[in-house]
Amino acid sequence: MIEGARIQLKGWQQAAVALGSAFGALLDPRRADLIAALGETTGKPAFQRVLDRMKRSPEGRAILLEQPRVVSTSVGHAWDLPAGTFGAAYATFMGSRNFSPDDRPPVRFMDTEELAYVAMRAREVHDFWHVLFGLPTNLIGESALKVVEFEQMLLPMCLLSVIGGSYRFNEKQRALFFQHYFPWATRAGMQCTDLVCVYYERHFHENIEDVRKKWGIIPAPKPNVR
Repeated sequence: MIEGARIQLKGWQQAAVALGSAFGALLDPRRADLIAALGETTGKPAFQRVLDRMKRSPEGRAILLEQPRVVSTSVGHAWDLPAGTFGAAYATFMGSRNFSPDDRPPVRFMDTEELAYVAMRAREVHDFWHVLFGLPTNLIGESALKVVEFEQMLLPMCLLSVIGGSYRFNEKQRALFFQHYFPWATRAGMQCTDLVCVYYERHFHENIEDVRKKWGIIPAPKPNVR
């Protein structure tokens, strides 16, 4: 069960929320609530395709059945795992940035409980993907991860976020992104396994390099910055 009241929108209302969210997120990319609203109001067909894929995957079906949440009460044991494990790498990533898994905004604009859960799951595994792909949380890193997410889920919000992010790049950042990160992210997102069907919490105890290899993940290469 996904907490929080969901709001049923008519077609024109969805368009209005999407446009307003897109404009607001462009002005302030730190507004996670606006980015979330944009993703929900423009991404329902994509989330339905993700749901269908999860139903065809054994691990995806287990996720849908058990509906795990990436919140502090369920992933806190990652902080106790030994160095070198996926869980420890996640704990280090979160702790070094003073992030909390409880900070994700609620789902508000999905039509069914199943779609609401899929949207929330996609939102909550975002930090797992940062860890697995070795991407920072700056503007370039977030934009690169959005390319990976688009290749995996075909969410319009991901493409819009890349366009908005590139608009905010300075000249040096733009060249670095499109010459180095964008080609890598395109390949990485297409080459790896179907990441929305991975039950990450069951793999916390495994070596991070082993899970990367198992899931076909290519970490972001270090750029040659001169």
